Amino acid sequence: MGVVRVIVILFRVVLIPRAALAAENLALRQQLAVLQVSAKRPRLRKRDRIFWVWLSRFWADWRSCLVIVRPETVVRWHRTGFRLYWRWKSQKHRPGRPKIAAEIRQLIRRMAQENPTWGAPRIQSELALLGHDVAESTVAKYMNRSRKPPSQTWRTFLENHSPDIVAIDFFFVATVSFRLLYCFLVLRQDRRRVVHFNVTPYPSARWTAQQVVEAFPFDEAPRFLIRDHDGIYGQDFRDRIKHMGIEEIAIAYRSPWQSPYVERLIGSIRRECLDHVIVFNEAHLIRILTAYFRYYHQSRTHLSLDRNAPIPREVEPPSRGRIIAISQVGGLQHRYTRAA
Repeated sequence: MGVVRVIVILFRVVLIPRAALAAENLALRQQLAVLQVSAKRPRLRKRDRIFWVWLSRFWADWRSCLVIVRPETVVRWHRTGFRLYWRWKSQKHRPGRPKIAAEIRQLIRRMAQENPTWGAPRIQSELALLGHDVAESTVAKYMNRSRKPPSQTWRTFLENHSPDIVAIDFFFVATVSFRLLYCFLVLRQDRRRVVHFNVTPYPSARWTAQQVVEAFPFDEAPRFLIRDHDGIYGQDFRDRIKHMGIEEIAIAYRSPWQSPYVERLIGSIRRECLDHVIVFNEAHLIRILTAYFRYYHQSRTHLSLDRNAPIPREVEPPSRGRIIAISQVGGLQHRYTRAA
């Protein structure tokens, strides 16, 4: 029943005489009885239900004129409205525990992902040291669930073993008289440090083995040594390496990508240094490479080392002064620093 119709009925109650009003009620009831028998069940709108709930509170005899629905239905509407009212009223105060900040939730998931062996108590302790007071049950709620047993990532596995791995390789350089010089490199994988290098015009297995001995003189030998299948690594070399307790790992034939770090180093030496100079002799090449490796270790940044040098450089804030350039490798490269 619409609101306009209700207003019209109220006006009629006030203005129409009682006899005419009784006759009209009788006619309306007769028509409703016919509709109730012949028509389907009517669909009431929300405002119709609100009207009947309101009328039941202010008119004691409201059941006498109820035809469309049963009185129990109106009572059920009232109870439903009561529940909706209290639900709306309770939402204002937001009961229960306060929500955990999105930053803390992301931090919990990050710690759980980066440390698969950590449980909720360990993550809770780390959060407490970072100034976040979070319950252990909350940490357990937001941790990443995994059906498989905790396992480290391949990156973590390789980083844990990289300090015990070195790679060796040769590359040649043509002098001004077209004479070939062979440079031998020993590279540690963890910080990309060249621990030893030397130059010779006549490489041999015994000379190569002696270079490895000089690279690790005081029981600093690594656990693994990566090399290719060059014929220079003969029996003398293998015997010396075995005596030092180093296990050789030979990469597949014609697969330089299996020893990427030393191959990348040789490419950087050529692109950044040797492609821009003419080598006179063996001593000249050693001086050039010594200057380059000084720059390589102390100044040159590497993406895989968090954009820092093998010997980490300190971050210099602008308050330290203006920026100056320091020439290195004979002016082929420069290092930028701040001078007070």
